[in-house]
Amino acid sequence: MSFTLIDLGSENFEFSANVWNWKAALEVIKSLDIVGEGAIRQMTYNATGVKVEMEEAHAIGTRIRDEFLPKLAPNKRIFANLSITAEPDDMAIRRDGDEQWKNYSVTHDWLAEFADFCLKSKGFQVF
Repeated sequence: MSFTLIDLGSENFEFSANVWNWKAALEVIKSLDIVGEGAIRQMTYNATGVKVEMEEAHAIGTRIRDEFLPKLAPNKRIFANLSITAEPDDMAIRRDGDEQWKNYSVTHDWLAEFADFCLKSKGFQVF
């Protein structure tokens, strides 16, 4: 499953995410307390068309850049439970309920690209 974020100002400006990255990114977004709970819930599903307004998108980008990226450095990643590791992703699929959180993470570079998209966008819709 994949998610496509389309800029509200230009259909040609978009950001793509797979479910493995998006689930972790969504937990980062949720922790910022910028987007309402209803929108967050809709953002867990692709193709909903839920909108994130420009002010919210810019706030998300700014806070990720200022609060999360310095903690990650280029060699770390953050999991959906917001824990940080320097261990590279071994690409193993964990099916055990106690370990499933390890399936979802984003790297410093991925999160930096997402923050950049948020800061340059006029808001976005999730498809």
